[in-house]
Amino acid sequence: MYTLQCDNFNLDYTLDCGQVFRWDKADNVWTGVVQGDVVRAWQDVKTGLVYIDSRLSPAFFRSYFRFDDNLDCILTTVNKDKYMNEAIRSYRGMRLIRQEPWECLISYLLATAWSIPNIKKGILKLSRLFGKKIDEEHYSFPQPAALAMACESDLCDCKLGFRTNRIRKAAIQIIDGDIDLNELFELDYEAAKKKLMTMDGIGEKVADCILLFAFGKTEAFPVDTHVEKVIKNYYGDHEFFKEGMTKNKIGKWGRLYFGKYCGYAQQYLFYQKRLEGLR
Repeated sequence: MYTLQCDNFNLDYTLDCGQVFRWDKADNVWTGVVQGDVVRAWQDVKTGLVYIDSRLSPAFFRSYFRFDDNLDCILTTVNKDKYMNEAIRSYRGMRLIRQEPWECLISYLLATAWSIPNIKKGILKLSRLFGKKIDEEHYSFPQPAALAMACESDLCDCKLGFRTNRIRKAAIQIIDGDIDLNELFELDYEAAKKKLMTMDGIGEKVADCILLFAFGKTEAFPVDTHVEKVIKNYYGDHEFFKEGMTKNKIGKWGRLYFGKYCGYAQQYLFYQKRLEGLR
């Protein structure tokens, strides 16, 4: 076990805000599965120290929790109005997580038209059937080959509905080399998004989530129903929307209005809406 410290970091907000699905909190301790390891983490609210019980290195978690982001600078950049200011004031310290691309891709394919509890259950079922057992309760996330070669009946046992064929197709595309996840790091935001959207089941919102949470493209502005309601209620009279509002248009507006760190703005607004409703 070891400790980490970073200014402006809140472990609870970061793990609870809906960007990751394999962490759960009990008795003030978060337990998650990361890179095939069961991790336990908790934070001293007085000192800000984060305690990590894991075989993974401190350097890994500094990267995972994006301690390299200058959060003060980022939040100052996106703090454009009273709504954003309130979200920042309430949840300051929430950071984006740098997720493993393959797991993030499949997780957000599962997220389509599903609640967070259902997403968690789906990932757990997939991991139990196709991942490797770590201990009595935890399993690693399945590798692409395991899902690509899975028989339809086994996948159907996970009860993923219409998502079943999508994740199998995605695994086959990765194995066949049709999609090179490493390449997406090198592409600019628009090109990477276009590439992802060639995959079955990946529309604009899912692509933006994957690019934001796994590929560091902070100019991605995912628009789900929560964010759509926020923008309609808080920013609906903006000149940009004078000829109407669509999810696609909201995404473009977010990038123009909040700038290159609009993904951070989106996550703060999303989390506030999810916990507090519209203000």
